[in-house]
Amino acid sequence: MKGIIGKKIGMTSIFDATGKHTACTIIEAGPCVVTQIKTVETDGYNAVQLSFGDKKEKHSNKGETGHFAKAQTGPKRISREFRDFSIEKNLGETVTVEIFSEGEKVDVVGTSKGKGFQGVVKRHGFSGVGSQTHGQHDRERAPGSLGNSSDASRVFKGMRMAGRMGGERVKIKGLKVLKVFPEKNYLLVSGAVPGHNGSIVLIQNKS
Repeated sequence: MKGIIGKKIGMTSIFDATGKHTACTIIEAGPCVVTQIKTVETDGYNAVQLSFGDKKEKHSNKGETGHFAKAQTGPKRISREFRDFSIEKNLGETVTVEIFSEGEKVDVVGTSKGKGFQGVVKRHGFSGVGSQTHGQHDRERAPGSLGNSSDASRVFKGMRMAGRMGGERVKIKGLKVLKVFPEKNYLLVSGAVPGHNGSIVLIQNKS
């Protein structure tokens, strides 16, 4: 696997060589510093920890400062592990957007936008019950009966009900890398990426 930490900049669209109009997302990918290398002998598995985004030292505790000092770098805002990293990197080295090339497929992981407390129609796609002509009044978007006539008088766990929607970890697979801009650390991938502008995303390629 190879991967990098990035920040979603926004969406745009481009025309390819054949004139096809394609929607895409701009991601500021890296540069990331290798701040820890885990091995089977010491940790039980192989992984590389990458860190992204500078952080003021006065906002970091001594544990964080000491951890990043081992890699001869300053404190970072975001740290993530990538298991079985396929690119040989030493502690303190930098991973840039150049590890990706145009045309390859990547998976993007992000946190979806939070939509607050929502009802069952928006959250789960319920169609509503009945119509206003059958005594429903303003209850046509209600979930209906929640109980079970053949078991205990309780509501089973996992029942689809109203509640908080969004703010979940989402992985979008098979997005195509359209353009790579090493001078700006920008990566253009096809389609939409979960999260709001400025949110942290992980770009991975398991091949």
